[in-house]
Amino acid sequence: MTGKNKPCSVNISEMKKLPTDSQSLAKDFERYLTRHLGRFVGCVPFYLYEALSLTLRDHIMTDWRNTWKYYDQKGTRKAYYMSLEFLIGRSLGNHLINLDIKNESKEAMNKFALDLEEIITEEHDAGLGNGGLGRLAACFMDSCATLNLPVIGYGIRYEYGMFRQVINDGYQVEEPDHWLRDDNPWELERPEYTQVIKFGGHVDTMTEINGKTIYLWRDTDDVLAIPYDVPISGYKNNTVNTLRLWSASATNVFSLADFNAGSYSDAVESKNDAEHISMVLYPNDASENGKELRLKQQYFLASASLQDVMRMWTLNEGDDLCQFAALNVFQMNDTHPTIAVAELMRLLIDEKNMTWDDAWWITTRTMAYTNHTLLPEALEKWPVSLFEKLLPRLLQIIYEINARFLKEVSSKWPGDTNRLVRMSIIEEGDTKNVRMAYLAIVGSFSVNGVAALHSQLLVDGLFKDFYELWPEKFNNKTNGVTPRRWIVHSNPLMTQLISEKIGDQWIHQLEDIEKLKSYASDADFIKRWRNVKTENKTRLADLVKELCNVDFDVSSIFDVQVKRIHEYKRQLLNVLHVIHLYNRVKNNDTQDWTNRCVLIGGKAAPGYRIAKRIIKLINNVADVINNDPQVGDKLKLAFIPNYGVSKMEIICPGTDLSEQISTAGKEASGTGNMKFMMNGAVTIGTYDGANIEILDAVGKENFFLFGLKAEEVEARRRHYQPDKIIEHDDDLKQVMHLLSCGHFNSFESGIFDEIIESLLSPDDPWLTLADFRAYVDAQQAVALAYQDQVAWDKMSIMNTACSGFFSTDRTMQEYNRDIWKLNT
Repeated sequence: MTGKNKPCSVNISEMKKLPTDSQSLAKDFERYLTRHLGRFVGCVPFYLYEALSLTLRDHIMTDWRNTWKYYDQKGTRKAYYMSLEFLIGRSLGNHLINLDIKNESKEAMNKFALDLEEIITEEHDAGLGNGGLGRLAACFMDSCATLNLPVIGYGIRYEYGMFRQVINDGYQVEEPDHWLRDDNPWELERPEYTQVIKFGGHVDTMTEINGKTIYLWRDTDDVLAIPYDVPISGYKNNTVNTLRLWSASATNVFSLADFNAGSYSDAVESKNDAEHISMVLYPNDASENGKELRLKQQYFLASASLQDVMRMWTLNEGDDLCQFAALNVFQMNDTHPTIAVAELMRLLIDEKNMTWDDAWWITTRTMAYTNHTLLPEALEKWPVSLFEKLLPRLLQIIYEINARFLKEVSSKWPGDTNRLVRMSIIEEGDTKNVRMAYLAIVGSFSVNGVAALHSQLLVDGLFKDFYELWPEKFNNKTNGVTPRRWIVHSNPLMTQLISEKIGDQWIHQLEDIEKLKSYASDADFIKRWRNVKTENKTRLADLVKELCNVDFDVSSIFDVQVKRIHEYKRQLLNVLHVIHLYNRVKNNDTQDWTNRCVLIGGKAAPGYRIAKRIIKLINNVADVINNDPQVGDKLKLAFIPNYGVSKMEIICPGTDLSEQISTAGKEASGTGNMKFMMNGAVTIGTYDGANIEILDAVGKENFFLFGLKAEEVEARRRHYQPDKIIEHDDDLKQVMHLLSCGHFNSFESGIFDEIIESLLSPDDPWLTLADFRAYVDAQQAVALAYQDQVAWDKMSIMNTACSGFFSTDRTMQEYNRDIWKLNT
């Protein structure tokens, strides 16, 4: 064993915890600031954040080491959560809460006349995710640590996040999100655990004397995967789990021969090519180069993570793999890491010299797959030609998996060639593709959806053939969010009020929040609840003023839709309603009016043209409305730029109405709906995703339901005639006239023609106009309900009180009970 791989000789049990009183924290903070960073109070504020983070990290380190040592014991069953996204946001505030030293830290900063909350805001949001998928993974990690579950997260350490969104003349402009430009004090580089990842080359075969075929993957372009560990602290339990992120590096950083020959660019070419893999989250895959880089990212994550697990297994358990399946489980978060099925087979067969049958036995008892989408186009498919170029050995394995699988299908349904074509992992056609979701299903022992309706639609639709073959594989695990981040950290005023009334057990047992129901009719509590909401709305209004230069009146209803910009999420339906309200004001139709401030936010994928045009429409409509003196405070519209976790922590507590208006049958679950609900927002939504379970929890009297259901959507598609809908709805007719006549684009002729054409198309998959009337009527019911503030506050309290089911603590307990079966 080399020196750098030799285990630490310190007896972890002898490591003493550091004191957490304010005086000790202040002393450590000053030491880091002056002696480590060479700065002083009054310096650039980021260094204050860095010094405090390093101070706190010292306190985390003992628990982190103890946790790792405990999990590392021989015979401990562990789970590995593989995800291309971990949208963890800022870490400092979360650790302060989980370590229960926020008050002491505040006092420590006061000794230097510093404001703790201002220091917390200096942290950059970690650019490790895009939307709900990545934020869900972060919440899962938080809950696993809080529940003492031995779970290691595996992801990629992106140098740049997806992009920083800037709005220029109403258009989305993408700028680099270099979130690591000032380094990250929460990560620890672990170069001693570096793994080698292979790409390209070719496969040679050899036959041994015993007849066994050996596969040799040769002449590869190798890339190093260097791990960086990030601590994930549990809530007040001394547990600190690990998120291991891989950074790509070249095997030969610099070619001195090329440099001496004058080829300066060639000298660093391999370094640059390698580092591109972990350079940016989700490269645009509209081009072949983009597709190649994205597939490289997915294999890079899977191979590095699986090799790392094998390394740890050998270190702790030796070379015997008999108990490997009994002690390890891999959870693949969506389709992105599902190449892990084939990679585990490669490692077991090529590296561990196992037979196919033995390797497949292990693989199909350790791999589990979570599906997050009902959109067929989101189920990734990669061209066989690309696999052949980048991963020739993996392609061989996939072909063998498919051949054996189709034999099983044919045995159950003899002669059913159509079924064979439908179920094949290899999609035939002019361009052959590898269907990654199918590979995941075939190679996993568990396949789960993320909301009751989503899971049902999977087995009734997308994966029906597989369900008929293996019904025992399929299950549901409704998503959740962590109350530590999304109530305690984001909404301290509400946290204090709730804890005064029911104690603080609800923070790690959210089902206890149901006790709030008894206060929903308490006049004093309702008044205090309203005061908290008003303060949170004021904070949100300040943010909107700062970022959008739009004045939100806190007496208005704050109507919010923040999420990724996509046609199925129907930000467009929201805008149509806003135009309808604007038209009412212009026509002096304001009887029983409720002032409304509408906030929309989210990023559109760089290559998603119509989504980017919807952002432009939102901003153009906002410009007209907000500058019309006749409208005044009756209606405001703002698009908040660069929406992310830290902004959501302000938006969520200040929201009155949560917009969850996706086309029914298209949203897998949603988690923003849960965050809003926990913070007392009332939902207006379709019967889709986790909205259904939210509706069941709060009751129809505390939820504004509208629109077609999933089965009605499918029936309506067959005879969808948007022109007839417009003809029979005067309100919609006027809205469409304002759009088509150029009222919102007077000097930009034709820029919204594509949007208008999509709305008018009988083939519009989102059926936006089909739900317009129901949505407008539901919004009118919202407006009238908000006029009775006491009744609205009761609805708000009931939403929070009924949110217990939507904690990721419950979600992870179900994953563990039904899939992972870890000892806690």
